[in-house]
Amino acid sequence: MLLLTVLGAVLVLTAVSRVWATGKVAGVTGGTLDVSVTGSTVSGLPTGLALAALAAAVAVFAVRGAGRIAVGALMALAGLGVAAGAAANAGDATALHTEAARKLALAGAQAEQVGHSVWPWIALAGGLLIVLAGLLTVRFGRDWPGMGSRYDAPTRKAPARAGDTPADLWKALDRGEDPTAD
Repeated sequence: MLLLTVLGAVLVLTAVSRVWATGKVAGVTGGTLDVSVTGSTVSGLPTGLALAALAAAVAVFAVRGAGRIAVGALMALAGLGVAAGAAANAGDATALHTEAARKLALAGAQAEQVGHSVWPWIALAGGLLIVLAGLLTVRFGRDWPGMGSRYDAPTRKAPARAGDTPADLWKALDRGEDPTAD
């Protein structure tokens, strides 16, 4: 599960840092300018959800029972969001047109000769790996070992009494109790 999540998140984070769309825009002086946009420019959704999935993968080991199932379900939903965000923006040129308008400082500028790369589909594949990791957590997570009880919050015991042995008094001090207070 952890390996699938990390692999999926690395695919997504790598893909969103690459160019998703390229094009050309006619300049005011008659020349053309090349424009391109990366996946993070197109949409911030895959990046944010991939990071959330990484955090959920770590959280799986800190919770048990129903909490682990809930974290697995959230991980699967994050993976679905990554995949949907990547697929929805795979062929979209809106961000490219916006970049063309920004480069020329003209509101109506449109990019031409638009081309799309394979990176949105790699981000989608990373999202599907995250979905698979979340579903594996939901299905098999109850049987996985959790953190030991030494990481649980300490429990309070009854304060030591005056008739206790010296060892009991030292143990009370170790627990942060005042054996002289009653």
